[in-house]
Parts: sequence; structure tokens; C-alpha cells
Amino acid sequence: MSSESPSQLTHTISFPGQPVEIVAAPGITPSEFRQVSTFHHLSSKSAIDSSLFQQWLKNLNSEKGALVDGSLSLNKVIIQGVDYFGKRVGFLKFKADILDKEIGQKVPGIVFARGPAVAILILLESEGETYAVLTEQVRVPTGRFVLELPAGMLDDDQGDFVGTAVREVEEETGINLKVEDMVELTSFLDPSTGRKVFPSPGGCDEELSFFLYQGKVAKETIQELRGKKTGLQDHGELIKVHVVPYQQLWRATADAKVLMAIALYEMAKRENLLPKS
Repeated sequence: MSSESPSQLTHTISFPGQPVEIVAAPGITPSEFRQVSTFHHLSSKSAIDSSLFQQWLKNLNSEKGALVDGSLSLNKVIIQGVDYFGKRVGFLKFKADILDKEIGQKVPGIVFARGPAVAILILLESEGETYAVLTEQVRVPTGRFVLELPAGMLDDDQGDFVGTAVREVEEETGINLKVEDMVELTSFLDPSTGRKVFPSPGGCDEELSFFLYQGKVAKETIQELRGKKTGLQDHGELIKVHVVPYQQLWRATADAKVLMAIALYEMAKRENLLPKS
């Protein structure tokens, strides 16, 4: 059931246990809030029907979901912001009204939804030393240029994590890798984790899959990579490649992805989980 008056946009969804009201904050247009085509197909170009919002609803009632044991209840969601990547919803900001029934208080419910992403630890061995390949680009939310692992969001809902990893490496570093050469470091995590890493679960739904590539290259390749300028400039990506000795990597950047990748790699190596080269 929907109500789309000039004053407020609302929609009620059927949810296990009770109906839930979805409300648009001021400034959200009807097409951003919810779209219904004339062919009985819900469009993915709106907040409610986006994969980001639908996956969040699904997570709430998954095996380890927040609502499964009945101690919490979802009463209302306020859609506060929608950002598009082309025609699809890329970022979604909303506030969930979730009540802890035992204490009668709401739990923190502000959500910045951006969905799944990948990060790639590239280790290149040359003349007895191992190097990590990083990228440097401006990250406006931090107000700084940040040195970080090659990384990127999934472009669709198909879940092609390894394909996305290979593509991001080529776009951001110019290195052309093969899917079969990639090792998924997060696959070694316990199944209870979903084999994903949440970098900031207090406010963001982003879940990361980490991949590893190891190879041997000539010294000239290391020199060619240093300072190389890459990125999809028509997407606003202005990237410079850096090559850092692996032994110095843990202290070379404040990027959390780097530190998480090191931890996953070192633990997998210690437990002999990595493929033999």
C-alpha cells in the first residue's frame, strides 16, 4: 500500500510479524522513493526496490539476522538520501526505527548502504624482495589523498566478486590478472562470518571480500609501476600507483583495508592455507 501525497511519500511493506511503514524524508522525489512500471515489474531505480534496501531487509531475517529471535522489532524506515551510479542506486541513506522490546528503547538505526565490495592484495616478488601494489587517490570524505589497496564496488547484483577484483586491478593499476590466479583470503574465515569483512558496521552495510595475487616480475616492472597514472577518468578516478616493500606495508598507510589484508594473509600463510606457488 502506498501514499504519495505532495506532503509525504509513504509505502507499507509486509514483513514477518507486522507491516512496516516506509517514509520518504523531505526532498526525496516519488521516482527516487518507489517506482512501479506499467508491466507489473518493480524498478530497481528507486530506494525501496534497490538491491541495497532489499538485501538489508533480507539480512534482518537471515539465519543470524537482528530480528530472528524476536527481541527486536522493525517499525518504520525513513529514506533520507539516494545517490545514483548511472541508472542504478549506488548509495542509500536511511534511518530504521528498531525497538528493543525488553528495555523498550530504540537501538541506533542510521544506515549508509553501499553494498558489497572487493579489495585486492597484490604481492610482486622481484630479486628476492616482495612488494605490495597500492593506489593513491583523493578521498573526499577524509579530505585527503589516501594510499590504499586496489578496491571497488560490485557493479551489479550478480555477485561476481572475483571478476570484479580482476577488473578493478586492471582499471586502477594497469595490471592484467587472470581469474584463476586470484586467491580469496576471506574464504578462509569461519562460515558463521559469511566469509566477508565489515569495515564499519556501526553505520555502514559495506561487506568486503579480500583477494590475493602473488607473482614474480622483473625489476623493470616494479620501476614502471611506480608513479603510473591510471583510473577511469570519465568516472572521476585520478589514480597514481605506488609500490611499497611488503615489510613496510603495515605502517605505510592508514587504509584499514591494507591492515585487514595483511592480517588475513599472514594468518592464512601461518596455517598453510595458501596454494603452493
